Amino acid sequence: MELRHLRALDAVAAAGTVTAAAARLHITQPALSRTLAQLEARVGVRLVDRSSRRPALTAAGTTLLGHARAILAHLDAALADTREVSRPLRLGYTCAVLGQQTVPLLRSWRRTHPHVPLEVVRHDSSTAGLATGDADLAVLRTVPADRRIRTEALYTEGRVAALPDDDPLAGRDQVLLAELTAGRDLPLALWPETGTASPELWPAGRRPARTVEVRNVDEWLNLIAIGGAFGVGAAGTAESHGHPGVRFVPVADAPAATVYLARPAHPTHPRTDDFRAAVRDVVSGGGDGGDGRASGA
Repeated sequence: MELRHLRALDAVAAAGTVTAAAARLHITQPALSRTLAQLEARVGVRLVDRSSRRPALTAAGTTLLGHARAILAHLDAALADTREVSRPLRLGYTCAVLGQQTVPLLRSWRRTHPHVPLEVVRHDSSTAGLATGDADLAVLRTVPADRRIRTEALYTEGRVAALPDDDPLAGRDQVLLAELTAGRDLPLALWPETGTASPELWPAGRRPARTVEVRNVDEWLNLIAIGGAFGVGAAGTAESHGHPGVRFVPVADAPAATVYLARPAHPTHPRTDDFRAAVRDVVSGGGDGGDGRASGA
């Protein structure tokens, strides 16, 4: 006997018909009927009376259903407890976490949830590991197209130009978008899957003449440092990624970038909602070590 046999019996009892039960289990009606037949063959008695349009459990089926639901509930509780105790909560990100609020968040979580370790891991994909099951939550600066992902906006932050440290504009307090392209031959460095910049930041006719693609923030920084390109990124990237050959200069007229907290539609860790609350608390200024202002907002 397998758990799928018990789940089939429970679904039929809860849904009232084999068709509805099959839909609930995301299997076909013939497959569910075969599963019920297998279960009856294993226990040796009839469990479901199929003589009417709406199948009903026999007395034996009702008895087994009570045990089945207790077994399934116990299993679900065991899995939830195991995840909560033994598996860290995994926070994915692409180029930056929460800028200046990252350390306050990590300290706050460690203090308030000492038995739930937090792993912060970079994933160079549009969902920062959510779509592949490698992260339980993620900090993103773009909204992924994956409908299985839910996002909530946290705050906005300014844009910065990433320039070689010997660039004529690198010593400025701020620059304009037009100054980054007018009379300049440097291409704009982009990482299409996870970056926030694109030529569409500029008005038509003033866009970069050339672009070059990179795969992650490390390649982006190294290419800029050797004078092979310039970049435009969110302020959080500058706060998280210092580089000796790169200078970050605020772009005065660029639209702000939005920082999102993303999660799967069906949570993969029992502390997901606790962490969402912790993030909101730190961003709003309730966490320790911060001044209550979102970086670059």
